[in-house]
Amino acid sequence: MGVRAFHIGSVLVLVALMEWGGALSPVLQAQTPALRADGARMQERILRLAEFGRDPRGGVSRLAFSEADRQGRAYIIALMRQAGLTVRVDPAGNIIGRREGREPHLPPIVFGSHIDSVPNGGRYDGVVGVIGAIECIEVLNAHGVTTRHPLEVIVFADEEGGLVGSRALIGALTPEALAVVSHSGMTVREGIRAIGGDPDRLAEVVRRPGEIAAFLELHIEQGGTLEAEGAQIGVVEGIVGIRWWDVVIEGFANHAGTTPMNQRRDALVAAAELILAVNRVVTSVPGRQVGTVGRITAEPGAPNVIPGRVRMSLELRDLSAEKIEQLFERIREEARAIEARRGVTITFTPIDATAVPAPTDERLRRLIAETARELGLRTLFLPSGAGHDAQNMARMAPTGMIFVPSVGGISHSPQEYTRPEDLANGATVLLHTILKIDRGALP
Repeated sequence: MGVRAFHIGSVLVLVALMEWGGALSPVLQAQTPALRADGARMQERILRLAEFGRDPRGGVSRLAFSEADRQGRAYIIALMRQAGLTVRVDPAGNIIGRREGREPHLPPIVFGSHIDSVPNGGRYDGVVGVIGAIECIEVLNAHGVTTRHPLEVIVFADEEGGLVGSRALIGALTPEALAVVSHSGMTVREGIRAIGGDPDRLAEVVRRPGEIAAFLELHIEQGGTLEAEGAQIGVVEGIVGIRWWDVVIEGFANHAGTTPMNQRRDALVAAAELILAVNRVVTSVPGRQVGTVGRITAEPGAPNVIPGRVRMSLELRDLSAEKIEQLFERIREEARAIEARRGVTITFTPIDATAVPAPTDERLRRLIAETARELGLRTLFLPSGAGHDAQNMARMAPTGMIFVPSVGGISHSPQEYTRPEDLANGATVLLHTILKIDRGALP
């Protein structure tokens, strides 16, 4: 049945037309203001969730697998059930809330993000995508809209520790990854058990290409580009690849007062030179690549002892896996020169938490941008410099990402903030994009 063009005074008539499967024109789309997310409700829920893991320093420390994480997950499960979703925890620890569609044989449209945080992080990173996904369900419920496709809201396990939940969905969570010690102090294997999963049954989690109609992730930008350009919606073109290494520098611990400077094998001095070398290598070529040493410890850690051993991290990010490898090789060359100069040994051990670069689906990019424009919102196409579960999902389903502005470009910080109106804009774009996919907008 087609959609007639006539003036209506009731949103319910329009909703009924949507349920009959008609393709709404842009004009009729613009006449559905009632299908809009509630930014105040989203904000209230975000602040409520922030109480689980509230850090005395002002931020949120809801580390994956911790007690705070478990409490936060219980709160989210309660919201999902309140919204009428059927909720389960899969063997990888992902929370999945399902809303059945009129045609249950169709693959689900999946959307969501994560709620675990970095130490003393912000309230919005990941959380906006989860609360926004639940908000979409709430709006559909309020207006009696039943989609053709089943809908699934997903909360990925341990995003901050290496995209653990989404890696499990694509069959890439290896035994080595399960043995990695997470921020909580547990191994990933132990942590998955702590949140109700079963790492011995990960094969049951894997989804094959075609089993998901599309995946969408709403997220704060975690940068200042949207704010600087005056855009309300970011359409993500692709997500950077990320590689991590554990770096150990072995020197020789000795008395700080009796060992002449020219006889020292100071591991910390070598580490300082290596950190500067990382910065020099990464900035020496054009592009958006970044390199970071974010953690460092020196042993034995006494003021009167020359450091004999240093352990530090190395992270490289770029949209090109080839460029990441080239940068690492140059850093390793610099390390060899430091070894010879300082009388130390430097060992790089890859950490199995790699995220490959992932372009988003071009059709979904166009659909998100079109939807935002129809809602009167200014868009900007941009890459994501942060890693997201969407980059794993892109390996098995058409995937899109929607960014909303971060005030001041601040993220992973207690000062992280996104305005309620931007929360509402992002979730509304997410909702209408879902409805377009449901009506067959993806060929």
